[in-house]
This record gives sequence, C-alpha cells and structure tokens, in this order.
Amino acid sequence: MSAFPVGPEKEAQLARRMAALGVREADLEETFVRSGGHGGQNVNKTSTCVMLVHRPSGLQVKCQATRQQGLNRFLARRLLLDKIEERQKGFVAARRAEIERIRRQKRKRSRRAKQRMLADKARHAEKKAARQRISAE
Repeated sequence: MSAFPVGPEKEAQLARRMAALGVREADLEETFVRSGGHGGQNVNKTSTCVMLVHRPSGLQVKCQATRQQGLNRFLARRLLLDKIEERQKGFVAARRAEIERIRRQKRKRSRRAKQRMLADKARHAEKKAARQRISAE
C-alpha cells in the first residue's frame, strides 16, 4: 500500500522532486493538528491538518486543504518543496514583489483619484454619445 492516497505516478514524481532538491524524509518533522473551517464534524474531531517543518532550512508549511489527512500530507510536501525551490533559485524577491504589486492593486483609491477616474469615465461617455446617429424626427 502506498503512503499517500494519490496515484503511483504522482507519488513517484514527488519522490523524484524531493531527491532533486536534496530533501530527505528524515529531514521532515511532521505533526498533526485539528483543522478548522469547512468539513463539519470530521475536521472538528480528527487531526486532519498537517504541519511540516524542514529542519535544515527551518521552513514550515501548514496544509488543511482537504478533509483527508493522507492527502493533506501529500499536499504539504508539495508546498514545502515549492518553498525550498523558490529559496534555492532566488525567486523569493520576485514572489515578494508580485505580492506587493497585487496588494497595491487591491488598495482602496484615494478620494481624489476616484473623482478623477469618474470624471474621465463621464468624459468618455459624452464622447461616445456624441458619435451616435442623429435620429430623423
């Protein structure tokens, strides 16, 4: 029986990726805690949330994406490998810049910027209205 409730090809792919990044199963510290959120009585009574710590790097991930502990174990390992790969390849700065860009996009506009945007919209609407055909009455 396999360690995770996924197909053998996905499990083999995970093992290859762990070997390529130099992560051993012995380096991982795995703990289980109770999940929260959706899942009802199942997540309230069972410890389906998985916390993984990679001892050499100190990276930590927590996964409670599904109601199955085994699947969360698999997904937590994938998340941890993503983090390790980002750190090794220097994507941390790029990822941080992307997060900052998204945060700026979601930020509320200032009152003046909003007024300017609405004025531009009104001007554009007038321009489009002027292009319409004149009806023969």
